[in-house]
Amino acid sequence: MAYLIIGLGNPGKRYEPTRHNIGFMVLEKLAAQLEIPLKQKSFNALWGKGVLSGKKILLAKPQTFMNLSGTAVRQLQSFFKTDISNLIVIHDDLDLPFGSVRLKAG
Repeated sequence: MAYLIIGLGNPGKRYEPTRHNIGFMVLEKLAAQLEIPLKQKSFNALWGKGVLSGKKILLAKPQTFMNLSGTAVRQLQSFFKTDISNLIVIHDDLDLPFGSVRLKAG
């Protein structure tokens, strides 16, 4: 079963340098390191498939604003039959100091 890794952000040049786009930034860096092009355009997202540590992964950047990203995530999850336990979402958290990371299950 594949892992679905979602990087949240807001589409468009205007939002590129903002904190809310940290999910996009991390996902783009991961995609570059793993040589996974994010060129597929469907499900309201840019996405690509690859392998990480022997596991199939799907990297995706919803092309909706953050407050509407659930639609794209649900479409991807449904189409690729990804279990919720294999869903990883990367996003900013205003409750954390900038540069801090928190891992949370559930």
